[in-house]
Amino acid sequence: MHIQVNTDRHVEGTTELKHLVENTIKNTLDRFSTRVTRVEVHLGDENSHKAGGDDKRCLMEARLAGLQPIAVKHQAPTLEQAIDGATGKLERAIESRLGRLNKR
Repeated sequence: MHIQVNTDRHVEGTTELKHLVENTIKNTLDRFSTRVTRVEVHLGDENSHKAGGDDKRCLMEARLAGLQPIAVKHQAPTLEQAIDGATGKLERAIESRLGRLNKR
């Protein structure tokens, strides 16, 4: 599973941030590793110059072998919370998609 991390101009794409994203995704989606070929992560700060609110955004798009991509988005007060929220949503979306395919 290839993981690509992208940031907007308001989020510094540090090595630590990339490792956090990669570890979170690998730990959560490990059981789908044979089906998920790639995960693209887009991190952003909606209100970079203002404080407060759920202004940190994490958009994830997973590409599954032979299927259409699955995209989810989560906004939260911190990047870590946005990453965790989006990863949880992505896990549930993949479970749902693969579960429907197995029922056919």
